Amino acid sequence: MADRFRLTLAQLNPTVGDLSGNAALARDVWEQGRAAGAQMVALPEMFITGYQVQDLVLKPAFVNHATDLIEALARDCADGPALGIGGPYAYGDRLYNAYWVLEGGAVKARILKHKLPNETVFDEKRLYDEGPISGPYTVGPLRVGTPICEDAWHPDVAEALQESGAEILLVPNGSPYYRGKFDRRVAHMVARTVETGLPLVYLNMVGAQDDQTFDGASFVLNPHGTLAASLPAFDEVIHHQDFERGEDGWHAVEGPRAVHPDEWEQDYRVMVTALRDYCRKTGFGQVLLGLSGGIDSAVVAAIAVDALGPANVRCVMLPSEYTSQASLDDATEVARLLGVKLDRIDIEGPRAAVTEALAHLFEGRDPDLTEENIQSRLRGLSLMALSNKFGEMLLTTGNKSEVAVGYATIYGDMSGGYNPIKDMYKTRVFQTCRWRNDNHRDWMMGPKGTVIPPRVIDKPPTAELRADQKDEDSLPPYEVLDDILEQLIDFEASVPEVVGRGHDPEMVKKVEHLIYISEYKRFQSAPGARLTPRAFWLDRRYPIVNRWRDPG
Repeated sequence: MADRFRLTLAQLNPTVGDLSGNAALARDVWEQGRAAGAQMVALPEMFITGYQVQDLVLKPAFVNHATDLIEALARDCADGPALGIGGPYAYGDRLYNAYWVLEGGAVKARILKHKLPNETVFDEKRLYDEGPISGPYTVGPLRVGTPICEDAWHPDVAEALQESGAEILLVPNGSPYYRGKFDRRVAHMVARTVETGLPLVYLNMVGAQDDQTFDGASFVLNPHGTLAASLPAFDEVIHHQDFERGEDGWHAVEGPRAVHPDEWEQDYRVMVTALRDYCRKTGFGQVLLGLSGGIDSAVVAAIAVDALGPANVRCVMLPSEYTSQASLDDATEVARLLGVKLDRIDIEGPRAAVTEALAHLFEGRDPDLTEENIQSRLRGLSLMALSNKFGEMLLTTGNKSEVAVGYATIYGDMSGGYNPIKDMYKTRVFQTCRWRNDNHRDWMMGPKGTVIPPRVIDKPPTAELRADQKDEDSLPPYEVLDDILEQLIDFEASVPEVVGRGHDPEMVKKVEHLIYISEYKRFQSAPGARLTPRAFWLDRRYPIVNRWRDPG
């Protein structure tokens, strides 16, 4: 029927490098679109390869494999709707981030990404060539323009498509989450509909890759920014979106209106999704972690249980002579509430043995941080031994505040394969624990109700590496520290600007110094779920060797 068009949107979770598996997902959703009477089925950006592929896309054999599978999809999906799928395209000595449109057994169009993002986690100018602005293509009665992800964040591509006859904008995305990202996306896409007067489909993938989590939350806008449909955040969804043509052009038929969770739930969902997909996509079925009785290991245990289920999480207490009975009791209670296996490895004997072995070299020197770190490294050694023996991935438990100032022992409590809370400051850890105790969702595999005892949340944080130790012996209170860190790291504020917020100048300079001298630790740290646009790793890349300090 000339005045109606059905577009099947596939908000799905590809796996980087699983080209055949991603192609099978595409073929399955195409079948569903055909059964639903769609004229086109759309998948997100770079779906055939997964996203982001980083330097993997520079390997010709990888690109050739992806191209072969896309061309096979064209042949297999000849009798039915058109299929739009993101994937690389090599032409001569050039390489493009492309959107392939397949119809009738052949490649009907290749749209080449024009605007290449080159900030935060993106290095596309390093990987791809900039394509020209591609014109619209025809599917059934409709002329479709496809700005690819970043293309739609700037007005020129959408306006060029509108001027060359596009009647609808289909925007395939690989847009990773950070707190507040959704509102920014909507604002940019509303601007495109206002400028062009065209309906717009924003299609994003879901799932996690390394540190990045793609939150889906796809949506459809009618001309001038009116919301027609919105899909859930984080869930895989196949949605059949209808469009109708009236006297003033094409309009989207109103569809579902998903309600998105608040930022606390979104952050927690990201940490769960990131860990679940990291394990699933790397082949780890089980994890373990050291459970100290403190808040950080408790929340990581809760995240792990919600991601993988209690049967797939092992917790281990590793007490020394400095470990309080209260900490042992708290760790036991956390394990009981979460329903996880809890083992115990006493390190007092091994610590004494190492101390004795080093005594002749340390003679005449007072005990200091060295002896404290021996404890942490013995714990790391023991946990890695369990990981090797049982094939369980070791999780680290350092929050962003600790990671920022180096309040962690390299080759000790930093040992492990993934850190779910790496991008969460300590003050947010407290609130996240309270949120989890008060909330349970269907996507959580852990139990309902309180899973982190209030006393674990409320007690003063301590590493318990010496008698009567508290975190505030070495650091300012976390509400003070986190404000300083957020200003210096997330906002790149100067020292005078941070002091101007009421902080002690000497403390600000001390924190700045700790951030810089800890760079080598972060360089060797485990990846972790990205929650902000200034996460450690790809968002913030500082030199390891750096003698500059803010002179202000």
